[in-house]
Amino acid sequence: MDTSTIPTSDVVTVELRDRVALVWLDRPDQRNAMAPSFWIEFPEIIEALGGDPDVRALVIAARGPAFTVGLDLKEFGPVLATGGLEPGAAPPASPVAQRRATFALVKRMQRAFSSLADCPKPVVAAVHGYCIGAGVDLITACDIRYAAADAVFSVRETKLAMVADVGTLQRLPSIIDPGWVAEVAYTGRDFTAAEALDMGLVTKVLTDPEAVQKEAFALAEQIAANSPLAVQGTKAVLQAGRGRSIEEGLDYVALWNAAYLHSDDLVEAMAAFAERRTPDFGGR
Repeated sequence: MDTSTIPTSDVVTVELRDRVALVWLDRPDQRNAMAPSFWIEFPEIIEALGGDPDVRALVIAARGPAFTVGLDLKEFGPVLATGGLEPGAAPPASPVAQRRATFALVKRMQRAFSSLADCPKPVVAAVHGYCIGAGVDLITACDIRYAAADAVFSVRETKLAMVADVGTLQRLPSIIDPGWVAEVAYTGRDFTAAEALDMGLVTKVLTDPEAVQKEAFALAEQIAANSPLAVQGTKAVLQAGRGRSIEEGLDYVALWNAAYLHSDDLVEAMAAFAERRTPDFGGR
């Protein structure tokens, strides 16, 4: 795969391994606190990978001792004052302008993690260490979440006199029981990987960061070996079924298969089955 089409970033790096893209939160000295530049660059990278036909699955992982401690509060002081993620933004001229700027800022930040939820490729999160505040926003936008035993989670915003506004309160209730959502969101308390597993926030807990990253990559490789048309279609059908009746969901998948079932990948699957070999899918 060609990395030249992927936007560059000082806080996020991409490693391409065959058909899997490893997206690293790469600000280890700051425990991957999300600076203003992250919110601009991260969605650009995810959207580029989502549009790359050679990429079939993504893994989100992190360098250093923590997945992320969330928003970089030190660097966000000027941003909250101006509502602009780019340096040098002018302060709003009036209280109304301030509120409009804040609304626009929140919407731009929401886009960062909606880019994960909207990515046509499956996304696996490999969490270790702290996953705080916006870190939970990030992983709830992923399809699958694995954690190391040392992972610590927190929907921290109520402790900072804020309402979580970048996706947790919208996505977490479809992942875990609403009672759990209310408890961790109202209290802002820390909870462990073992508790996250009991809740259903993560589906597997591994011994250490290296193990969770290795296992997440192995899962992504397994996904990438399947027909990308079928995998991406499955993700689209799962997403389309949320909030709809069973009949509406059945109609959607019938239309999807009417459009995509007759493919070169289907021919290859049938031939591989007959010849008792592993299929080699081209996504056509």
